[in-house]
Formats: sequence, structure tokens, C-alpha cells
Amino acid sequence: MKKVSLLFGIHMHQPVDNFDKAVEKAVKLSYAPFFATMKKYPDFKFSLHCSGWLLEKIRLEYPELFQNMQYLTNTGSIEWLSGGYYEPVLSAIPSKDRRAQIKKLSRYIQKYFGQTPHGLWLAERVWESSLVGDLQACKIEYAMVDDYHFLSNGYDEMNGYYTTEDNAKELKLFPIAKSLRYALPFSQVEDSITSIVKYSHEDNASAIFFDDAEKFGLWPQTNKWVYKEKWLEKFVQAVLDHKQISTQHYSNYVATSKSLGLAYLDNCSYFEMAQWSLPPKEAETFEKLREHHPLLKGGIWKNFFIKYHESNYLHKRMLSLSLKQKSFSKDALEALYKLQTNDTFWHGVFGGFYLPSLRDNAYKYLLTIEKQQHKKGLEFTVLDINKDGFDDLKVLTDDYSAIISTKNGAQLIEFGSLDTLFNWQNTIMRRKELYHKKILHPQVQNQEIKSNTVQTIHERTLHINNSLRAELIYDWHEKNSFIEHFSLEPFTLENFKTLTFREIGDFANKSFTLKNKKFIRKGNLYLNAGVYPSKLKKQYSFLKNKIVLQNKFKSAYTKKIYFAEEFNLHFAHPKKVTLNEKYVQDGFCELNCNTLRIADDFTHKSMIIKTNQKCTIYAFVLHTVSQSEQGFEKIAQQISFIFTTSFSVKLALEFSIEVIDV
Repeated sequence: MKKVSLLFGIHMHQPVDNFDKAVEKAVKLSYAPFFATMKKYPDFKFSLHCSGWLLEKIRLEYPELFQNMQYLTNTGSIEWLSGGYYEPVLSAIPSKDRRAQIKKLSRYIQKYFGQTPHGLWLAERVWESSLVGDLQACKIEYAMVDDYHFLSNGYDEMNGYYTTEDNAKELKLFPIAKSLRYALPFSQVEDSITSIVKYSHEDNASAIFFDDAEKFGLWPQTNKWVYKEKWLEKFVQAVLDHKQISTQHYSNYVATSKSLGLAYLDNCSYFEMAQWSLPPKEAETFEKLREHHPLLKGGIWKNFFIKYHESNYLHKRMLSLSLKQKSFSKDALEALYKLQTNDTFWHGVFGGFYLPSLRDNAYKYLLTIEKQQHKKGLEFTVLDINKDGFDDLKVLTDDYSAIISTKNGAQLIEFGSLDTLFNWQNTIMRRKELYHKKILHPQVQNQEIKSNTVQTIHERTLHINNSLRAELIYDWHEKNSFIEHFSLEPFTLENFKTLTFREIGDFANKSFTLKNKKFIRKGNLYLNAGVYPSKLKKQYSFLKNKIVLQNKFKSAYTKKIYFAEEFNLHFAHPKKVTLNEKYVQDGFCELNCNTLRIADDFTHKSMIIKTNQKCTIYAFVLHTVSQSEQGFEKIAQQISFIFTTSFSVKLALEFSIEVIDV
């Protein structure tokens, strides 16, 4: 009778500075009952990774849980794995920061649990071979990836570990079994045991499981299944009683087992991520082809920087700050590491990129660094921040950080308060996602659901709220501030919100030239009667607590047209913000007005926007529709508004507008 070593591991993580209630829920439903259960079975050996921020929070606020983790460590049940302290995707941060974050978590584990980790959990299992040298420098001998990493590269043995190398540095890689990820804890115990035993067809084989601890209680319906109906207790006891299964730590398996051979893997993450990182059209094609082409590759994790330009901007801001870390204080360095937390940069099943609170936290860390680094007075820098080939003008005052991009409309893409550490320009576009087709074209689910089991979040039938369809509007330009629109028809609240106005200019999403702090575009107005050469000059002035824009527009077209200056400003609670003492609610309109006073309940600041002429102001709360483990979510992202007026192009347009932070 051949035996199999069950290499069982769990990974615990919460976004840095996540809401206390969210962490409390995870502790109550998942973490606390898991370790309380495992305390009954100290002979069951398993491996554990917990991101540093969460581990510290548990130590300070949930001492009983922390003590249970220490108890299981002392009994020899737990083997600890390291990783980036603040759970970055390691391949997306500089080498120096990788090593610092890994060593920081390893020191923490040594201090409180008495173990020096030699294994590592890769955040989101994002693999690049360039990691090998950094991991070895941190005394890491082995790491976990997915079986998909190997299968998609032509390897077929999945019951052990492989050896890889890069630049003469070695690392051992374990392929996590997808079949076990989907079976545990969702299948019946008997079926789960069968899924493990099937790996016992060779001597010293292993069944490799390493997955989110949140699956054990926090995911929908799992708390009842895993704890109240005692799935976990039954599973652990069944494993311990089974003659063909023995539990082992990864370190012990490495010490007693030979490698399956040499392996070289390309840039890869788990299978679902390969689809999520693709644009919607390509993701749909990938979904159709995958069953017939098992070696078909999807996108790599860094594709999220292409898919979401807002994510790319934040990431490149982080990289530029990392280059300056020699001059950082201890607090600024910690802020940099927190800024590298992976959750903000991507989106799949969980909210991630679409959660404003996560982006707010990231900008808080970014602005903490800017504030610490800023010298007194006004600083101007021209650079290509987001690596798109276009210049950006970076402005730092004693009060704020402002960045103007030449790529799309010479618009304001960052407006961060150094006082409140809040970025009012933390805005995003409404964009198409693959799962939106489930809202637009819901289909009857015919899949057979086994009785007495729980579905994974990848398999659940989601409830479709018909009201979400009205929110599926997709923007054709970036949602920044100081955006100029031109139309032959009046702008209204409805056509502004739904993008049904006819844009006749090419100034809202085309590049400008930067000369002496002036942004100039020689573009056109496009009408049925022809194309009319036009020119827009945008001149910004940056004062202590004020940004002023002067627009000068001329065109070969000489008749009446309508003009709108668009703003998109982010607030932590958009529905609590008032415009001229009114809530936006379903829409806002102010006629014959040249002053808009915005009161923000979160930062306790007001912002005044003034124009040099009377306008009509329209505003609405912009929502996105994204997917989460609970279903579909309508999320308030920002307030979008325009100042609109008509004018005769024959007389040209001189429109000035100032934003005052008070």
C-alpha cells in the first residue's frame, strides 16, 4: 500500500489598514474557529503563512487567537512560511524592497514563534524567475506556485517538487493542486480524502494543498459547513485515521524526498488570474478556448497595469518613490512598504482595485512620503511618471501634490492634500468587465449542484439585481479633472451622465504639448460640414492652496457651440458630500452660477470652485459595478460634474476656473 504525504497549508491575509469590522468578521468566522479546532489535533501537521500586518493586528487585538497559533507552533503542528510583510506581489516591487519585506516578516516569526522560515508564500502565486536570487538571499529554499504554472509549461508530474534556477541561484517549487483547492473544504469529507489518496500512485508522493484560510469560514456559506456541521473536525480526523495519508511539513518533505527534476517556468500566476488580467474581449475568447487547449496561456499579473491605467499610475508613483528611499525616515520607509500591498492594484473575484478605501489607504501612504520629503516652497518637476512616453508636470506646494499629464487632455491626475493625506483625484473610469455580460444577459444556470456540499465563489450562481444594468455605462475618456468638452447641443445632466452628448472636439482625450508650464493642443472640431482646425491653450497657476486654470480656445469654426469643463473628484463618502449645501443624491443642477462650494465630511475640508462667467452646473455620483465574493456590488467612486455654457467661437473662448482648498 503506497502512502501519500499531505502537505496542507493555509494563507491568511487582509489588506493593510482594512476596516476593523472586516478584520473582526474574518477572525470570528474563520481564523479563530480554525485554530481553536486545530488545537484539538496537534498531531496534524500543517504549514501557515500570515501577512505581517494581519499577524501584528491579531497579536495586539486578538490575544487568544495569537496564543492558539503559538501553542500549535510549540507542539510542532505548525510550520511557518515567510513572504512580503505587507503582502506585495514580489515581482512588482524593486529587489531591495523584496528582500527588506521578506526579512522583516521572517524576523517577526522568529521573535514570536521561534522559527526561522525557509519556505515562502508568493502573494497571488505570481511567479517570475528573477525572484530566485532575492529569495535565496533571504534564506528561502522553497516556495509554492500552482500546478497550472507547470501544466501550462508542459510538465505533468504534480506529486512532489521541482528545482529551478536563475543566474546560478536555486529554488525548489511545489505545484499546488487545483483539484484540492476546489475540493477543500467544499466537497464531502469522503470525496476530499479520495482527492488526496489519488496522488499516492508513486512512492513518497505528495498531495499539495495551500490556499486561503478565508475559505474555511469567511466565504459565503462556509462557516456553517466547516464549523457548525464540523467539516474541518471530520476531515482532520479522517486524515489522521487514514492508513495511506500522513501529514508533513514542506520542510520535512524537502529533506526526505528527491526533486522531480529541473523546471523553468514563464511569468505566470494561477489559472483564474490568467483570465482576469485580460481585457474583456480577450478574456471571453480565452474562456471559450481553455477546455480544448489546456496549454493556452492567459495574461500575466502585470497586465493589470495595462487594463487599469489608474493602477499603473499608482504603481509607477510607488516605484519612483522607492528610488529615493535612502533619504526616508523610518515612518516613510514603512509607508513605502504599505503602499506596495497587492490588493489595490488588481481585480478578480474580490473588490480589490474597485474598492475606494483600499486606494485611499495607498494614497495615504504615498502622500505621507511626499510630505516627509517635501522642502518648503513650490517645487516643479517634469517627468514621465507612468512610463507612457508622455511628460507629466509634478507640482508640490506646502499644501498639496498636483500632477498634470500631457497624454490625455492636459488634465489633473493627482490632487493630494499633504494636510489630510487624501487624494481628491483618486478617481476611476467606468469600464467593461467580462462578468458584466451576466448582468446584461442573465442565463439560467443548469449546472448540477451536489447535495450536502458548498460551492466555491467561482461556481456560485449569483443573484442579478436588474437595477445594476442602468449603471453599466462605459467611459470613453479618463475621469480626471479639468476636461474640456465641445458640442453643438446643450449639455444636460442626463447626456453628461450617460455620455450621449455628441463630442465635436478632440481635446478631452488627446495629447497636449508642454511648453513653459503651458499646455497647448492644435486639434480640430469635427462637424458634418467639415473639419475645423482649432487650438486650446491651458495655462495652470499653482498658489499656496489654489489651482487656477485659464483656457484660451480659438477655431476656424465661427458659430455658436456649447462648452463644458468637467471635474471628477473623489471623496470617501460621495453621498454625504454637499454642493452648495445640497446633497447630490440622484443628480444636482445649479443654474446661472459661478461658484460651487464643496463640503467634505471625511476630511472636514471645503473646496471652492469659481469661474469667470455664469454657468450651469450638473453633477452626479459616479458608480461602478464590480464583482465580489458576495455577488455584484454597486460602488460610489466619485462625484462627476461640469460647468457648462454656450459661446460664439467667433469671439473665441476665454474661460478661467480656480479650485481653492480651504
